[in-house]
Amino acid sequence: MTRKLKKYFLLFITSVSFFALMSFSGKSLNDSDVKFPYKEAGLTEREAAAHLLNRFTFGPTPHEVDKVVHQGLENWFLQQLSAKNNDDELNRMLQGYDALTMSNAEILKKYPGNAEIQKMAMEDGLMNKDSLAKGSQNKKKLMNDYRMDNGFGTYKQLYSQLINQKILRATYSQNQLQEVMTDFWFNHFNISLAKSKFGIFAIPYERDALRKNCLGNFEELLLSTAKSPAMLQYLDNASSTGRNSKFGGTKSDLERRLAKYKNDNTPAGKKMQEKIQRQLNSGLNENYARELMELHTLGVDGGYTQKDVTEAARVLTGWRFYIPTGEHSKNIIRPGVIDNAESRRQGFVHDGDFFFAINKHDDEAKTVLGKKFPAGGGYGEGLELFHLLATHPSTAKFISKKIAIHFVSDNPPQSLIDKMAKTFLEKKGDIKQVLLTMVQSPEFWSKDAVREKIKSPFELAISTMRILNTSSINRPDVLNRWITKMGQRIYFYQAPTGFPDNAKYWINTSSLLNRINFGLAVTSNRIPGLEYDLAALNDYKEPDSPENALEVYCKLLLPERDITSTVKRLTPLLNDPDLGKKVEKASKESAANADDDSDDQKPMTPPTKKKTDNYTGSLSFNNSSSLKQVVGIILGSPEFQRR
Repeated sequence: MTRKLKKYFLLFITSVSFFALMSFSGKSLNDSDVKFPYKEAGLTEREAAAHLLNRFTFGPTPHEVDKVVHQGLENWFLQQLSAKNNDDELNRMLQGYDALTMSNAEILKKYPGNAEIQKMAMEDGLMNKDSLAKGSQNKKKLMNDYRMDNGFGTYKQLYSQLINQKILRATYSQNQLQEVMTDFWFNHFNISLAKSKFGIFAIPYERDALRKNCLGNFEELLLSTAKSPAMLQYLDNASSTGRNSKFGGTKSDLERRLAKYKNDNTPAGKKMQEKIQRQLNSGLNENYARELMELHTLGVDGGYTQKDVTEAARVLTGWRFYIPTGEHSKNIIRPGVIDNAESRRQGFVHDGDFFFAINKHDDEAKTVLGKKFPAGGGYGEGLELFHLLATHPSTAKFISKKIAIHFVSDNPPQSLIDKMAKTFLEKKGDIKQVLLTMVQSPEFWSKDAVREKIKSPFELAISTMRILNTSSINRPDVLNRWITKMGQRIYFYQAPTGFPDNAKYWINTSSLLNRINFGLAVTSNRIPGLEYDLAALNDYKEPDSPENALEVYCKLLLPERDITSTVKRLTPLLNDPDLGKKVEKASKESAANADDDSDDQKPMTPPTKKKTDNYTGSLSFNNSSSLKQVVGIILGSPEFQRR
């Protein structure tokens, strides 16, 4: 590494580290007097428009500041809150992804797991115990052949659709705020693909529980996540069972029944013994109740105790899911009752994929946060619990702070959090109103908040696609590998906390190098499937020198920012004799990423936008600098890392 490049890295790390250490009443959507107090903060209208775009989209596209100013900042934001912009072009791009519109049952049928494939192949006589014993390679080939012959997909193909659609939506959706909030809530109500039995339900979870409710009412959002098969499995609430006296569920009842079958050695008798023993061994699981309070609602300092967690877990016993999948559905958790008038009279509840099993529910009295739940409450007491948590003052503060951290700064002012929490309670968890309160507050527009958030790797990659006006992304999977390389494996964060939302987590020496290499790889045309035109960004006006190109493209890629210090910091790199080698290294890494696919079937690629011809002018200034390299340097700069 040259001395100049080392100095650049030092400046980069210093600037970001300094940033990381810095501390940092709702109105009706129909009110015509919604006003943003940016002028009082010393911002021009264009600077304020750029700030809105940096916080409520995945990054501005070229000339988008002009569009927002022309439309009016308040009008643009209210339109984004409505999430009704035309997305026909995006929907056309997503047509090739069949799983995006499937129900959980359809996904289970189309994308069965290896155990299910093996079972079906054995039932069809295409596999037997001998063939399974011949070695893993033979077994794998037999199973892959069976999948192909019967039109079944793999988990990897399913997950590719989930990841690719996220990249395409974030890049091309006209309803940017909706996509930003969907991403925010997925991180808040995190589930992980790291364990496949949870991930198979991720597409309907994001689509129906999160995107549908991301700008709606918090209580409805919370309840939708709680009833989703993805969350029911991820945090184990589907296996949580209580003693129910009406259905012979007390310990003494079960022990008495087990004794009755003790000497019955018939197949039916042994089966009954196993069933009763499973009931005795099953019990309360507090995982979901704990995370419900600590991560989803009240917060770790929300005023609850371990006793409250246990009592809440008892309230939520019997919450299951019901997914009829046909012939092979018996391997999926499902209730053994008929959905009829009699079962409903007994207290069973069937709602879409959700099922409340009254026979698995603790029917004794409970007390949570001082609220008494009388014996025999059934499914209704679960709804009461969610209402209690969703409307609690601690939840209002916790959710408001988390939103403010994401949209304002890593350390948002308490005065702002208090205003947002007040709106949260007064407007009964209306997410739109909480966002409106935030964006109408002086704290949002403070110069201490402007550009004081560091982009996550996903945000960096998508903002790059948007600012370059990338007309198509034919290989989202390759772009995703770069996002992973930069430190964020989307959908695979294992802890229920979701990814931390602060600069310290994202920025270190290794991640900075990867971010710089990413910018160079993009602009050297070494990431397959990207269609963009650098010269078109400047209306095909050729800069007459590297220095001129740096200044021109800093203005284009960093709209409404003071680029003086950025130009000064980056200028020494223009004549770095080793820059070409670094570009080549980034290119080789990108090519290796593109070729790295352990699955024998490549992920699907979607229909794309109409391609535009890339500019092929010879904008080369000397042996080490070209327009592509200049733009790559800007994309890797400290200033572009901020939003």
